[in-house]
Amino acid sequence: MSSARDPGFAAALRDAIRGEVREAEPLARSSTYRIGGPATMVLPAVTEDVVVALKIASAAGVPWFALGLGSNVLLPDEGMEPLVIRMGKGLDRIRSDGARWQIGAGLPAPLAARKTADAGWGGIHVMVGVPGTVGGGVFMNAGCHGAQWADVVRSVVAVNGRGESRVFTRQEIPFTYRQSGLEGWVVLETTLQLTAAPKEQLAEEVTRLFAWRQRGTPFNQPCCGSVFKNPAGAPADGRTAGQLIEAAGLKGRRVGGVEVSPLHANYFVNVNQARAEDVRGLIDVVRDEVRRRFGVLLEPEVKVISEKGALIRC
Repeated sequence: MSSARDPGFAAALRDAIRGEVREAEPLARSSTYRIGGPATMVLPAVTEDVVVALKIASAAGVPWFALGLGSNVLLPDEGMEPLVIRMGKGLDRIRSDGARWQIGAGLPAPLAARKTADAGWGGIHVMVGVPGTVGGGVFMNAGCHGAQWADVVRSVVAVNGRGESRVFTRQEIPFTYRQSGLEGWVVLETTLQLTAAPKEQLAEEVTRLFAWRQRGTPFNQPCCGSVFKNPAGAPADGRTAGQLIEAAGLKGRRVGGVEVSPLHANYFVNVNQARAEDVRGLIDVVRDEVRRRFGVLLEPEVKVISEKGALIRC
């Protein structure tokens, strides 16, 4: 496997795309956890930059890793060998044709929620407090307040590791809880089917949900969002992951520089220059204690990533 850290590879990218190429870029800058070592990173200026970068990487035998706002991922302390494609500005177009909305993968999901609600369309307005980009939300089928991206997606434009683009219809995407089945693809854009609603009603709901999220989660501290998925059946039986962790007496538990948030037990916060190994250690502590106390094995929602860009099963 070739490495994106090769200066010659980075130079070839610079000659071929309109966007920026950064070498030895600290991943911590692109992580809501503020954790992660150096990597070669592309910041696309247009969608075509993603396609071209993937074609060049494929020809050079360099793996790749798509990154949005860096929520819901734990990036490695050692940095990464793959090319990191940062999905953000340049990929954040939003436009509508009545109830149909086309939104670029790089647009922050909370901003998409506000823009659509301001225009009088509901469906993703409840995502106002969910960190991450639209592309990341679709890729992992993020959700909250009983809604998920799968409810509104009608099609997805994506590109694979060889730089080949295609359009997936909703029927072709095998959405399940917190999964889209689009592994191996980078989401570039999605088309949504939203529902007309009074602007005043949507504005009130957006304000209420955002305030609830601010009160109930440690958004003012470095964290990744929910660390664990809710167990099957939750919250109908009252046993969400956060409630189980709190009932186990684990609020405030620390490993190294990371802590189970005293505000919300399913959030781990970086309180003192935490490393990825600290977070993984705390995941183990919490899972073991919840299983010992309640017989429930919590499954991580956060994606733990290796130096080679692979998903580490915890």
